[in-house]
Amino acid sequence: MKKLILFTTLFLPLFLFADGIITNTGETAKSISNPARLASTGIDAVYSNPAGLSRLAENGFYLSLSNQSIWQKKEITTKFSPLPNGANRYQDNQTELLSPSIQVAYKKNKWVFSININTLRNNDVKYAGSPAFESNFATLPLLITQIGHALPAIPGMQLSADGYSLSQQMQYSSKINNVQFGASYEINDMLSVYGGIRFVSVRNKYQLNGSNLKVDIRSSGLGLWGIADNDGSLTDPSSFLNYAISNSSIEEQRRSLELLQKATTETGVRLETKQSGQNISPIIGVHFSYEKLNIGMKYEFRTSINCKNRTSYDDFGMYADGEKVSSDVPALLSIGASYEITPKLSGSIGYYHHFEKEAHIVDNRQEHIDGGTNEYLLGLDYKINKMFSISGGIQITRHNINKDYQRDYNFVLNSQRFGIGGTAKVMSNMEVYVGYSWTDYSSKNYEWEDYNHTGITGSNNYSKGKKIFSVGVVYSFR
Repeated sequence: MKKLILFTTLFLPLFLFADGIITNTGETAKSISNPARLASTGIDAVYSNPAGLSRLAENGFYLSLSNQSIWQKKEITTKFSPLPNGANRYQDNQTELLSPSIQVAYKKNKWVFSININTLRNNDVKYAGSPAFESNFATLPLLITQIGHALPAIPGMQLSADGYSLSQQMQYSSKINNVQFGASYEINDMLSVYGGIRFVSVRNKYQLNGSNLKVDIRSSGLGLWGIADNDGSLTDPSSFLNYAISNSSIEEQRRSLELLQKATTETGVRLETKQSGQNISPIIGVHFSYEKLNIGMKYEFRTSINCKNRTSYDDFGMYADGEKVSSDVPALLSIGASYEITPKLSGSIGYYHHFEKEAHIVDNRQEHIDGGTNEYLLGLDYKINKMFSISGGIQITRHNINKDYQRDYNFVLNSQRFGIGGTAKVMSNMEVYVGYSWTDYSSKNYEWEDYNHTGITGSNNYSKGKKIFSVGVVYSFR
C-alpha cells in the first residue's frame, strides 16, 4: 500500500478558548429597567456616572444593594457534510440566580467618596461538544474512504467508512469581578469631576473532552497491514489509525492521528485548565448640570491583564502550565444626558463605546474586530406619585467584527434590549426597586469554503436570547 498522504491537518486550535468582548448588562435594577442612566445623580451613579454623585441631596452615607437573576440560551446550528445527517445543533441553557452588586457613597459637602462592587462578566457555557472540535473527528470516515480508494484493485480487498460516534463535552466559564473606588468633587453648582481606580480580577476555566470514538468501517483483506476485517458496524478504528500513524511522513499529521487514536479510549483526549489574573486601571469622569439638564461622561482606561495557566491536562499542547496569556478588559467611554421634561416625566439618552480593538486578547482575536462595540441607550422615568415611579428603556448594541472573531463557546451578536421596572419609596430614606429586561439578538450565519481547515465547505448559525430580573434596595443614613 502506498505511503499515507492526509488530505487535511486535524486539530488546528480553532477551538482555542479566549476571552472576548465585554458589554455590561446593568448593575442595578434601575439600569435594568432603564439602561440610559449615564447621567444619573442617584446612588446608582457610583458606577454609571460617579462625577454626578456630587448632586446627592444631603450629606451622609448612601447604600445600594441589588441582585440580578439571568436566564440565557445559546445555540449553534452547524451545516457540515461529514457530520451525521450533514448538520448538528449545539445548545446551552444558563441560569444564574445570584449576581449581586453593591454601591456605597459618603457625601461631605463638596466631596463624595464611593465604592462599587459588581461583576463585569459571569459566563458559564456547557455544550455536548462544539462544531470546531467535532469537525476534527467527523472527517475521519472521509480519510479512511480516501485511503480505500487508493488500494490496488485486488479481489476481496476493500476499505471504506460511513459515520462515527463520539462522546464529547465542552465547558467554559469566565468570571470578571470589578471593584471601583474614588472621589467626586463639586467645583461649582454646574460642574463636578471624579477620579478613581478599578481593580479587575479574571478567573477562567476550560474543560474539553472527546472519548470512545468509533467509526462505521467496512474492511477486508487488509490483515497484512494490520487492519482488521469489519462488516460496516461501529468499531474501534485503532487498527487503521495505527497503520496511518506508522505511514504518515509529516510530524504534524502524525500528531493529529495520535490524538484521534487516544480519543478511542475511555479517558479520551482532554483539556483542563484554569486561568487567573488581576490588575488596576484609572477612571475619570465629569458631570455638568444646568437647570433641568444633566450631562455625564466617564472614561475607564484599559486594564491590562495577563492570566497564568494552571493546567491539569492538555493533550492538544495549547495551554502550557505556568504560561501567561493576555486577557485585557478594554477601555470604555460613556456619555449620557437626562432632562426633566415635566415635574413627573424625565427622559434620558446614552452612548457606550468599547475599545476592544486596542485590547490584547489571546489568539490575537482583536485583529478580527473592526473598530469596537457601540451601544445606544434611551429611557424614560415617570413619577406616579410621591411613593411610586416607573421606568423603561432600550439599549441597542452593535458589534464591529468579522466571522473569524467568533468562537463556539463565546460568540457575540448585535442585539436590542428592552427594560421595564418600578420603584417604591417605602420610607423617607429607603427605596425598593425591581427591573426586568429581555434581549433580542440578531442571529448570524457565517459560511466558510474551508471549514476548520478541512478543505470542505461549512457554516455556523449563531443565535441566543437573554432575560434578566433584578431587585434592589437603596438606603441612606442621614
